[in-house]
Amino acid sequence: MTTDLEALGQAIKRAQYRNHRAMDAALRPIGISLVQWDALRAIARMPHASGHDLAVATFQSDQAFGTLAARLSDAGHITRTAGRGRRLEHSLTPSGEAALQVGHEIAVDVLEDLFAPLDEADRRNLATVLTALLADVH
Repeated sequence: MTTDLEALGQAIKRAQYRNHRAMDAALRPIGISLVQWDALRAIARMPHASGHDLAVATFQSDQAFGTLAARLSDAGHITRTAGRGRRLEHSLTPSGEAALQVGHEIAVDVLEDLFAPLDEADRRNLATVLTALLADVH
């Protein structure tokens, strides 16, 4: 019997949607969304990166990331400084670093709940399979 690839793709999408909703709900009390927290994570990993590089890292368009960065700047979580040419470079502020850290603590609980149905061997296997699936993605 052949695996129904459409159903498999839909199952991956449902798991991601469940994760996104759970993380959004858990982060709401600290005043940030999953998209904002993901941007903070990307900025922490890539300090002084351009908006374009951060947009690519967070799966957003340049315009969407620019709007998001403006909101994070207005909230005092990041700074945007002039780089070469028209490039804006992004850095976390102490407020952004604090939100990022609390977000990490929240993520641990959310992800433990999300992956609770799987034992450690299943989690390792899932990680291996997803890594193989994404190996050739550019």
